[in-house]
Amino acid sequence: MAHFEIKDLGFEYPTSMGKPTLEGINLTIERGEYVTFCGRSGSGKTTLLRHLKSVLAPHGKLSGEILFSGKPLEDASLREQSFKIGYVMQNPDNQIVTDKVWHELAFGLESLGYDQKTIRLRVAEMASYFGIQGWFYKDVAELSGGQKQLLNLASIMAMQPEVLILDEPTSQLDPIAAADFLNTVKKINRELRTTIIITEHRLEDIFYASDKVVVLEEGRIIAADNPRKVGEFLKDEKHFMFAAMPTPVQVYYGVPNEEICPLTVREGGEWLDKIFVEKEVKVSAVDEANAFCEEDIAQPAVELKEVWFRYEKNAPDILKGVSLKVPKAELFAVVGGNGTGKSTMLKSICGICRGYRGKVWINGKRLEKYKAAELFYENLAMLPQDPQSLFVKKTVKEDLQEMLARKEQDRAEEITKVAEICEITHLLERHPYDLSGGEQQRVALAKVLLTKPKILLLDEPTKGIDNFFKLKFAEILDKLKKQGITIIMVSHDVEFCAKYADTVSMFFDGGIITTNTPHKFFSKNSFYTTAANRMSRHIFENAITNEDVIYLCQKNL
Repeated sequence: MAHFEIKDLGFEYPTSMGKPTLEGINLTIERGEYVTFCGRSGSGKTTLLRHLKSVLAPHGKLSGEILFSGKPLEDASLREQSFKIGYVMQNPDNQIVTDKVWHELAFGLESLGYDQKTIRLRVAEMASYFGIQGWFYKDVAELSGGQKQLLNLASIMAMQPEVLILDEPTSQLDPIAAADFLNTVKKINRELRTTIIITEHRLEDIFYASDKVVVLEEGRIIAADNPRKVGEFLKDEKHFMFAAMPTPVQVYYGVPNEEICPLTVREGGEWLDKIFVEKEVKVSAVDEANAFCEEDIAQPAVELKEVWFRYEKNAPDILKGVSLKVPKAELFAVVGGNGTGKSTMLKSICGICRGYRGKVWINGKRLEKYKAAELFYENLAMLPQDPQSLFVKKTVKEDLQEMLARKEQDRAEEITKVAEICEITHLLERHPYDLSGGEQQRVALAKVLLTKPKILLLDEPTKGIDNFFKLKFAEILDKLKKQGITIIMVSHDVEFCAKYADTVSMFFDGGIITTNTPHKFFSKNSFYTTAANRMSRHIFENAITNEDVIYLCQKNL
C-alpha cells in the first residue's frame, strides 16, 4: 500500500491574488521510497510538503485529496500523525523547544505519553545511533548549526516514524556536515525502510540515492521519474532546472559520448576513465590567475589586523587574531565549518562585534572613527544569515520603502528597479513571512542593495536560493563589482565560490588559515572542494567547475 496518494491537489494562499501555489498535483509515494522534490524557489515545494502533515498545513483555499496509508489524511488524528510522520524544518532553531540536548530527545516521547522506561531506552538508542553521547548534557544554545539539525533528526527518529519529511535540511550546514547529515538520512531509508520525502537545492548528495525525483514548476509537476530519466528529460527540454542537476550529469551531457550517464562522483570518475581509455591527455589544466599575494594590495577596502573577540568576559575566544586584507572591487569568499567564527568576523567588520584587541580599517579609516550614519549610509551594508531579521513591515513593498527617505516618485522608481534585479516584482504585495526561504533571501538582498553600499558583507547569501537564481545572483554581484563595490561573502556553497569568487579564504578555529585564487585553493583540497574537482583530479590538474571539466574533455577528445 502507498504511503501517500495525492489526487488533483490545488492550493491558494489568501494573499496570492488568485494565483494558485499548487495546481493539479497527482503523485503516489510508495512505502519505503526515497523521493526528492526539486524546483525553483517559490515553485511550491515547501507548501506541498507542509500539506503532508495536517498541523503544519498553511491557511488558504485547498482542493483535491491526500490519502495516507489508504485513508484521508484529515481522518488521521494529530497523535497518529505526530509519531507516524516526522518533519525536519529548514531552520533548526524553529524546531528546538527545550534547553538541554537530552530533554530535546525525550520531549516528543513525553508529549505522546510514553512511560519512563521506554523513553530512556529510545533516547539512549538514538543518542548512540547519531553519535550524540559527547554532547548529551550540553545546552542546546552551545550547539553548532549541524549539531542542532542532527538533534532535530534524532528527536524525530526517537518516535519511530514511518515517514520522514525534510525541507531543505542542509541549507545552513557546511559541506562536510551536510554530506554527513544526508548520508545518515540515506542510512535511515535503507536500514529502517523509512519513507523519505526531501526537498533540496544541493542535489549532489541526494540525487543518486533517490528512487524518484519530482520536479515542480509554478506549482505543477513537470517530471516525476528515476534520476537518470529526469536528467535526460530536463536536458532534452533545454529546461532551466538542468542547471540544478549534479555535476556528473551536467558534465556527461556537455561531452558527446555513448556511455551511461553517471550520477555520483565515483561513477563520473569511472566514466572519464572510459572515454579517455587509450587516449593521450595533451591539455591537463585550465589557465588560471596568478596566486594571491596580500603584499600586492596597496589600498585594501577592508583590513583586519590581529582581531580578537569573545562574546562574554569568561567565555572562550571566537576570533583569535584574525588578519586579512580585502582588495577593492572583488568578490572575496570565506569558507569553513559551522561554528568556526566566520559570521562573527563579518560582524566585527561592521562594528556589531567589537574586538577587545586588534584593529579594523574600512577604506583606510579606523572603524571606531566612523559615526554610525557615516558608516552605514552609502558605505557599508550587511546581509545577515537570517533574512527574517530584516523584515519589519506587513508587505515586501513597505519593507523596501522603509530603506528610502526620498520623495514618493523617486522611491517608486528605485524599488521597481531593485525588484526587477532581484526578481521579486510579483512578491511586492506579499507578507515577507509568507515567502519561501529563497524568496526571503532575494527580498533581503534587495533591501540591502537599496542602501547603495561601497562594501557589501554577505552571510550565506545563496542559502535557500535555487541554482537558476544563483546564475542571476552571480550577474548581480558582477555588476556591483564593475561599479567598484567590494563584496565579502561567507558561504558553505563551495561550488558557487569556485565559479564566481576572485579570492577564497579558509577560516578555521577563529582565524584565516590560507587565502588564494579559486583554482589554486580548491584544486589542493580533498573535502573543501567541488564535485567537478573530485571527479576529474586523477586526469586533470586544476579543473574545479563543470565548465572546466567540459572544456578540457572537448580539448582532448
